[in-house]
Amino acid sequence: MNQERIYEVLRAPHVSEKSSVQADAHNQVVFQVAVDATKTEIKTAVERLFKVQVEGVTTLNVKGKTKRFRGQPGKRAAWKKAYVSLAAGQELDFLSGVE
Repeated sequence: MNQERIYEVLRAPHVSEKSSVQADAHNQVVFQVAVDATKTEIKTAVERLFKVQVEGVTTLNVKGKTKRFRGQPGKRAAWKKAYVSLAAGQELDFLSGVE
């Protein structure tokens, strides 16, 4: 996997109350990933980008919600979420920077 594909696969960390609980309780990190990304691509991208060891990856597709904007119905985009389980003793810090 080339460096460009790594940055396409991992879009952003998903920060929410649930993801914070998962990080503390199960040593998992949640990412927003590309819709066409596979579990193996996500695993290798996280391992190469953050220099950590990944135990497993669980993915789910988040459906786009139907909302109204100025009285007109519209739809938010669908996206993919990945729960990345890190190996025991491994930690991921977003503030320290990527090498």
